[in-house]
Formats: sequence, C-alpha cells, structure tokens
Amino acid sequence: MARPRLLPEPVGLHLAKLETPPDWDAEFGFAGPLELEIGSGAGGHALEYCRRNPAVRFVAFEWRKKYARDTQERGNKMGLRNLRVLEADARFIVPRIFAPGSLDAIHLQFPDPWWKRAHFKRAVIQPEFARLLLEKMKPGGLFDMRTDVQDRGVSMLAILEEAGFVNPLGQGIFHPYDPEEVPSTRERRYLASGEPVYRARLRKPA
Repeated sequence: MARPRLLPEPVGLHLAKLETPPDWDAEFGFAGPLELEIGSGAGGHALEYCRRNPAVRFVAFEWRKKYARDTQERGNKMGLRNLRVLEADARFIVPRIFAPGSLDAIHLQFPDPWWKRAHFKRAVIQPEFARLLLEKMKPGGLFDMRTDVQDRGVSMLAILEEAGFVNPLGQGIFHPYDPEEVPSTRERRYLASGEPVYRARLRKPA
C-alpha cells in the first residue's frame, strides 16, 4: 500500500486535549459498546471492523499523522459514524479520556517491535500501562493482540497475564486464527503468504 498524502486537517485533537473522559454518547450520537485500538496503522482493521460492527463505538489511536488522517477520511467517505481516529500517542491520552471500567475491548495489532535493546522502553505494552488498560476495561472485556514477531508476542503476553488478564487457553499460549476475526492490512498479507502471526485473546476477569 502506498503511503497516504498528509491531509491538512488534524483528527481527534478535540479528544486528545481533554483532561477528563468525554460524554461518549454525545460524541458518537448513540450509545453502545466502546472499543479502543492502539496503533491503527494504515487503518485496514479499524475500517473493516467498524463496517462490520456499526453498533460499536471505535476509538483508534495512530501517532503517524498521515495514516491517522487518511483513516478518518476514508471512514467518513464510507459513512462510518462509529469511528473516531486520534493522531496521538495512546500512552499519554488513554489514561485521561477513558473512565475505569468503560472499555468493552482493546485491539493491539502489530505494534512496533523496537528492535534495538535501548529502545525496548518505547514498546507500548509495559507493566504499568498494561495494568492501566486492565483498569479501563469492563469485567469480561476482550484484549485482542496480534504480532508477527514471536519473542515480542511472548513478552507482551507475559506482561498482560502478569497484569491480570486471563488467557482462556492457558498461560503463555497463543490463539489460533479465527476466520471470523477482522484482519489488519498487514495480517491479510501474512495470511496470503502463510507467514506466522502470533495472536492472543485475553479477558479481564468477570
């Protein structure tokens, strides 16, 4: 996929500037499940997920402005009233704009593996942030994680389980591919080529 051009209008800044959670019913114009995606990338997963699940209110974070603005524009053209994209770093905004127990699901698809050891601290799944995400979720809420880097997947899975997320298949076990899941742009390429993807579908204890 070619890199999108940088559109002139920022997206999601009215939400990123908030110090307390907004009225999500008013923001979307309807009530329903509230879900978060951290790092929506090119937007393939966010757009298709919102298309398939119009009753879900979907908040997607992507710090790269080109991708964030392009995803929101495509969502607008598709008539997706259930998508909000924020061009921001989720680690700094999520603590402010989501109340404890408010999220029905969190999606994390192919986060940057940060190959250099000195950069590991930049990884989105760190123990403190994992505990915060658990706090923001409703009991029984779903954490959907996917990566193509096995050792990063093992590390993230261990951190999430240590934070309190429950793995229904057993500690440290990845989940098989489910054809009912919505793949991201990258995952579709991997599925077509047969390359492995490491998946986990964890739950907050009820």
